[in-house]
Amino acid sequence: MSAPLDRLARLVGRRATADAATADADKADADKGNAFDRRLLAPMMLGSMLNPVNSSIISVSLVPIGAAFGAPPSQTAWLVSALYLATAIGQPVVGRMIDLYGPRRLFLLGTTLTGIAGLIGLLAPNLGVLIVSRVVLGFGTCAGYPASMSLIRSEARRTGRDSPAGILAALAVASQTVAVVGPPLGGLLIGLGGWRTTFAVNIPLAAAGLVLGARRLPKERRPPAERTGERVRLDLAGMALFAAMLVSLLLFLMEPRADRWYLPVLMAVAAAGFAARELRAAEPFIDLRVFGGNAPLLLTYGRALLTAVVSYVFLYGYTQWLQDGRGLTASQAGLAQLPLFLTGIAVSSATGRRAEVRGKLLVGGVAQVVACVLILLLQPHSALWLLIAVALVFGVPQGLNNLALQNAVYHQADPERMGSSAGLLRTFFYLGAMVASSANGAFFGARADTGGLHGLAWFMLAVAGLFLMVTVVDRSLGRIGPAGDSSDPPSDSSSPHEPQQRKA
Repeated sequence: MSAPLDRLARLVGRRATADAATADADKADADKGNAFDRRLLAPMMLGSMLNPVNSSIISVSLVPIGAAFGAPPSQTAWLVSALYLATAIGQPVVGRMIDLYGPRRLFLLGTTLTGIAGLIGLLAPNLGVLIVSRVVLGFGTCAGYPASMSLIRSEARRTGRDSPAGILAALAVASQTVAVVGPPLGGLLIGLGGWRTTFAVNIPLAAAGLVLGARRLPKERRPPAERTGERVRLDLAGMALFAAMLVSLLLFLMEPRADRWYLPVLMAVAAAGFAARELRAAEPFIDLRVFGGNAPLLLTYGRALLTAVVSYVFLYGYTQWLQDGRGLTASQAGLAQLPLFLTGIAVSSATGRRAEVRGKLLVGGVAQVVACVLILLLQPHSALWLLIAVALVFGVPQGLNNLALQNAVYHQADPERMGSSAGLLRTFFYLGAMVASSANGAFFGARADTGGLHGLAWFMLAVAGLFLMVTVVDRSLGRIGPAGDSSDPPSDSSSPHEPQQRKA
């Protein structure tokens, strides 16, 4: 498992690292103490891909799971939402714990939970147990991405140099772009051994993660939280209010009816309580005071939510339409998504060496709009070439937007809260996924027909237009890149972007 990951990491990062290095940097890299530890790439990439792959692999499994347990789409939808909810809550929680205790122990614990979730799913006797498996899976896969972002920042501090762009590009490929391999992989696994194999695949992946993590991740002699000699206090009240806010939101989005008016009220009360708690807490779970003075980071999170809505509506809505509306099998529907995967990887690899994010987001935003228009052309008997064209165009924003948003967080966030900030990026992605799940349920009735798909396309077009507008007016994005972002090495106490945040 480590060899393919090492090869993929080298493939993505080789050109980026070579182009970005200067003569002085090449000399510094000759000294191993001043170079990024490439041994970290394999566990970082594997840990980061576990959550997005599992979030997408279920898309081709919903129909056969529903047939196996006699469950309608309204019930199997909980297999999607359960993972989203656990991830949206767990990412910033685990990210904060990584900030306090270091990435290694949280990585190993999360990977262990991932393997347990795979075993539960393999043996699940009913849909309820299967949903429990997805909840455990959501919490288990929370650690990989924030741990990786924390490791990148700590390596930059250790070497005295900012990490090469190729490292962030490799992580972007693993953490988001590889998510689109889920449908084709799921279709292949279902064809080989049935839908349970889409859960069982987590067992060998978790085993590989444990081996790589134990052998390659650095051991913390003293957790970061203990270096100051102060007692660590987890903001449990803030975490509980944050969870209550998200649970209320999800329950309403799953069935947005007038007689469930109390759920938005509960969400608003929990949100108000959460804000009041975090503004008063000495060690807040999410430091709202910092975010209040960091408008660029807040806009990045907003764009993450918008692009996730478009991406996940397509991932689940379009895949279900391919089976119900177009008449493809689960395996064929998965293969129809393969061009999306290949385009996303190619785009991320080609643009990963460039630190600028504004151009990526503008091109990605336009591509989202074009892709939504193409969906309006689809009919029950549309030619295969049109299906391929839709997937190819959607691959462009999949590769560009996720890479740009990740780079933006890396440069905009407080270095001392990199784990929780990266976790929050994923939280906003999965908030968008919750909205997407609700939209799919609203536009599709008993089956995913073409009329419902076209309704989804108009909804996606509106969201994609908003994403593009927010990107056009955000001038702060121009400060990230060679023209506006210093490549000076970060220190223990500051980063090029920290002064702006300290004003908060």
